[in-house]
Amino acid sequence: MHKVLCLNKISPIGTDRLGAEYEFSTDMQNPEGILVRSAAMHDMELPAELLAIARAGAGVNNIPIAKCSEAGIVVFNTPGANANAVKELVLAALFMTSRKIIPAIEWAKTLKGSGKEVSKLVEKGKSAFAGPEILGKKLGVIGLGAIGVLVANAAQTLGMQVYGFDPFLSVDAAWNLSSSITKAASIDDILTNCDYITIHVPLNDSTRGLIGGDALAKTKPGVRLLNFSRGELVDTAALLPALESGHVAAYATDFPDDALIGVENVLAIPHLGASTPESEDNCAMMAVDQLKDYIENGNIKNSVNFPAISMPRDAQTRICIAHRNIPNTIGSFTALCGAAGINIENMLSKSRGDWAYTILDVSNDVTPDLLAELEALDPVVRARAI
Repeated sequence: MHKVLCLNKISPIGTDRLGAEYEFSTDMQNPEGILVRSAAMHDMELPAELLAIARAGAGVNNIPIAKCSEAGIVVFNTPGANANAVKELVLAALFMTSRKIIPAIEWAKTLKGSGKEVSKLVEKGKSAFAGPEILGKKLGVIGLGAIGVLVANAAQTLGMQVYGFDPFLSVDAAWNLSSSITKAASIDDILTNCDYITIHVPLNDSTRGLIGGDALAKTKPGVRLLNFSRGELVDTAALLPALESGHVAAYATDFPDDALIGVENVLAIPHLGASTPESEDNCAMMAVDQLKDYIENGNIKNSVNFPAISMPRDAQTRICIAHRNIPNTIGSFTALCGAAGINIENMLSKSRGDWAYTILDVSNDVTPDLLAELEALDPVVRARAI
């Protein structure tokens, strides 16, 4: 029986896919797998039995990735599963930052009790909430992953002139991107040309503070900025004076912080991007399927720390080895298998940066001694037989 720990509430549509060979709970001891959404794991002691962590969502900042890699624990996320939900909220923010809808609604509430005078007061006061249409305006999309592509395509159908920038544009994303969207040569092309800018890149050391003082200085006066990826992508300290001066007309973010809450022309949404039942179901199903395939078959899809690798099973036993990406390592694996009388029928190895993963399909039973010898090799962090 495989054991799975759920650190957050996971949609039953996902956990139902685990099947009869699995047991799961919020207090499972010695789990092989962990399902998580937003729970902080950086101070958590990782069980020796733990093989994989599946994040039901895209961001993995709550997971200690380096620590997991060193222990041979594969970390999955679910890119694209919540893409439509986020796209819809971004589109709503486009309209809300333009037309001052939220402040207007809040002002209208103050008219309660005015009786027959409400209509007159509305006509007198509504001009304070006027704002531009998005038709014909230029939208810059920084990051053309699953969400960015959907936002770009949808905005284009709404009549916006869309510019997209992503130096790491994948083949799949390129195929899905409308041919009518202008491919920007740099972020500066987006900053200097666009009336609206929306950010859809992951948070890492190279993107933290991506939109800071220098970037904001390059933007058009009255630019409207949308951030539905991670709060730290925008430098709040640089943003606040730009909002106060009116250089940035509005900022919509799904990641409020204390410095932004209550600031005029800031639309601070409490991280609702993926908060739809459809998104939660999609993320849960994808996370569970990836976790199961790894536990049962050693295949990896959508990992953030190990390479994508998948091979059909056509032998009695499968050996899965997580290891550092060092030359001549695979030769050590085959030498040990040969010395143990193990016949390798099929083999696949992939690398990703400093880490690699090898699958060996063999026609013999694999002894604990062989696995111990494999794990004793300096580059190897985990070896198991399925």
